[in-house]
Amino acid sequence: MRSLLADISPLQESPDFRRLWSGQLLSILGGQLTLTAVSLQVYDLTHSSFNVGLLGLVALVPLIVAGLYGGAVVDAYDRRLVAIASSLLLWGTSALIALQAWLRLDNVPLIYALVALQALGSGINLPARSAIVPRLIRPELLAAANSLNMITFGLGGAAGPLLAGALVASVGYGWTYTLDVLGFTVAMWALFRLPPLPPEGLVRRAGLRSVGEGFRFLGTRPNIRMTFLIDLCAMVFAMPRSLLPAVAALSLGGGAAVAGALLGAIAAGTFLGGLFSGPVGRVRWQGRGVQIAVVAWGASILAFGLVVLGAGRSSPGGATWWVVPALACMILAGAADSVSAALRSTILQAATPDAMRGRLQGVFTVVVAGGPRLGDVFSGGLAGLLGEGTAVVVGALVCVVLVGVLRLAQPRFARYDALHPAP
Repeated sequence: MRSLLADISPLQESPDFRRLWSGQLLSILGGQLTLTAVSLQVYDLTHSSFNVGLLGLVALVPLIVAGLYGGAVVDAYDRRLVAIASSLLLWGTSALIALQAWLRLDNVPLIYALVALQALGSGINLPARSAIVPRLIRPELLAAANSLNMITFGLGGAAGPLLAGALVASVGYGWTYTLDVLGFTVAMWALFRLPPLPPEGLVRRAGLRSVGEGFRFLGTRPNIRMTFLIDLCAMVFAMPRSLLPAVAALSLGGGAAVAGALLGAIAAGTFLGGLFSGPVGRVRWQGRGVQIAVVAWGASILAFGLVVLGAGRSSPGGATWWVVPALACMILAGAADSVSAALRSTILQAATPDAMRGRLQGVFTVVVAGGPRLGDVFSGGLAGLLGEGTAVVVGALVCVVLVGVLRLAQPRFARYDALHPAP
């Protein structure tokens, strides 16, 4: 049993990584807290789901721009200072979001502007934090460290929305946002305690030319490129996030609570995948591990789609009995995604020269942020033609088939050796 649990060696060996990991847990939990509370506040002010949906679009564009350009900044300057500067921007934005709630300004365009500013800070902060990790621990512990990070993402994704709903209902928006500010203040302490982390190797001035160099580097490194392509297969074609409200209401006999539980189940699976990630740190053929994990994600989503189809054919009173297997499928999907994300991050960090890590992590941020949103468009359009259950099944099958196509197109990826990282 102990061999199945997460390898905590990175936390034991590196005090800097331990502080960074603890701070990340607080910042992700607080970020999910604010993200959920902002959605609730916009709905309270407008009573419009469309206006709530605009929050994602408002955040996406600055996140993409900052992710690409911010990666170049990370490669040009001391990563500790970049992380601190972007964290100060995030802290200040969180404080302004709290202030507008305390002052009861009730201004939706102002909330949109603050959310966009927060996304801008995140687009720089995320590549900086990811590029810092390989400088704090031994290369042999990268997979274990990234698996531990999955615990923070899963716990924050599962607990944050639940906590936000309870806090908004009990103490209001002002105190809810203020708790995020306080937690982020503690999280920043870890960054100030880090040693100087100037970039290694040839340093390029941050700019469009530097961003272009990152893309050219990616174009000539098939193993690194494959980590992005295979994730897009999963997130674009087999991420039925936009269908969950309709699935909950029409097929499973529930409503918003069931839809929220399905999303929370994915986060819970991510947490469990990180908690029982002991074997992940010992995987040598990591490319093959990514392929298996993404196929497992697709298979779990396929099973979820079959459950939805089964629930749709049952009697109205019997549909609710399908909620439990639907949740189980989503938990399994989250666990598979946890393994995939940990291994993909490890390959990216280990096979990329330090001078390029910021820019490649910036592309990684864009893929992680943009893939699910493209998936919303794909699954929503397909559901309009085929229905929700069939759309989920077809998308999952497309994901699995594309993994097979990529395996045939780039067989070297399955032979990626963690002992001898080759980009």
